[in-house]
Amino acid sequence: MERTDSEKYLVGKPAYEVVPAIEVKGRIQAMTLLSNNLIAGANNYVEAGWITAMPDPNPHIFEHTHDYDEIVLHVGTDPGDQEDLGAEIEFVVDGQPLIISKTSTVFVPKGVKHGPLTWKRFTKPHLEMTIMLGAGSLAEADPGGHREQMGEET
Repeated sequence: MERTDSEKYLVGKPAYEVVPAIEVKGRIQAMTLLSNNLIAGANNYVEAGWITAMPDPNPHIFEHTHDYDEIVLHVGTDPGDQEDLGAEIEFVVDGQPLIISKTSTVFVPKGVKHGPLTWKRFTKPHLEMTIMLGAGSLAEADPGGHREQMGEET
């Protein structure tokens, strides 16, 4: 069966290309939901991953920067209270800690240092998503600063 023209804009199966710098218990491998590899010319990178228990080690996302603007979402999964994140996270942005306990979005401009992310409390599974504006590939996006943490060139 041939794809319709509009289906070229649909990612029907995510990619599982994100390899964290270290193994983290309490996280399921992140899915790449959008990239140039999945939709040619998309030129943005979107990934999402489940946090299913208190992450260990914690923190596991350390201070890093990106060459692209980033949107970081933490989304609660309780349909009875969709604003309840099910966790409390300290997310340091530009040297200042943010305490996140509700479904939220953080905009991190390119070049701004962010991290570490430290889970202070965990009560329910939740989703962590990143959107890298203008980064069309995993290598450009460098989610979580993994390449930077491993001393690789980006």
